[in-house]
Amino acid sequence: MGKMFQVQLEVLDRKIGNEVGIARSEVMKQVEEKGALLGKELKSLVAKTDSLDKSLSEFKDMGFVSKEEFQEFWDELRNSEKIDGSDKEVDLDKVRAFARNIVEKEIEKHASDGLGRVDYALASGGARVIEHSQPYRIGGTDSWSAALKRRRGVHGNAHKMLEPSFGEPGRCFALEGSSGYVQIRLRTAIIPEAVTLEHVSKSVAYDRSSAPKDGMVFGWFGEPIIDTSNPPTLYLIARFSYDLEKSNIQTFNVEPGIASPINNVRLEIDSNHGSSALTCIYRFRVHGYEPSSPAQACDRNEL
Repeated sequence: MGKMFQVQLEVLDRKIGNEVGIARSEVMKQVEEKGALLGKELKSLVAKTDSLDKSLSEFKDMGFVSKEEFQEFWDELRNSEKIDGSDKEVDLDKVRAFARNIVEKEIEKHASDGLGRVDYALASGGARVIEHSQPYRIGGTDSWSAALKRRRGVHGNAHKMLEPSFGEPGRCFALEGSSGYVQIRLRTAIIPEAVTLEHVSKSVAYDRSSAPKDGMVFGWFGEPIIDTSNPPTLYLIARFSYDLEKSNIQTFNVEPGIASPINNVRLEIDSNHGSSALTCIYRFRVHGYEPSSPAQACDRNEL
């Protein structure tokens, strides 16, 4: 009797063990499935977080106006529309037109060769080289087209100094020796404010010893200097010293007291940064503003 009871207990133990094992397996399976699902959801959450961080970063980089900038914009709009009270409605089309005008002005400003200043010595704007000192000739000779233009007083490459060089080495006008001059007719008469001298960037330059170093810029109103026997009076408008350790585009303000218009300039280079063979001018610019009246443009009083 006792033996039979013992056998039944053993059978019951095995049955309970099997049930427990099955239950444990099912629980573990559910735990693993839940864990996998949780892990998947966690990865999804991490991905969404990364996406949100990226979106926020992009949102910040979009350059939306600050509260202060928006208030400044709003005040300017109210003043332009003569709105006295903040409760007065503003036409939405006027807001859009006003905002579009601001954007167009900014685009025009930053499209001005990266300086945000008008260049009155730009060849495509109507300026041109009138005369210059001896140009540098590779191998001692000019090309046929360059020689033809040289007989007319201007070398075929002279226009390069009045155009964007786009940072390309060799895209310049080279004068022979360590000094020289260039006479330029501006596109129109202006009150000069500054001049800008550009050389190739040191990051792409083969050799920058040909860069201009010290020099002066003279200006006058009237006709270009063709007849050297009766030249006009030249007035010093700017001095410069081009520093190779600074930006490759350097702007120099005009001398104090220059307030009368000019329509011609003479760039005189007294020295360069070491080359005895040539001096390269990648670009030269003249900045200022046009006189407010034709009478002022014709004023030839002493500068």
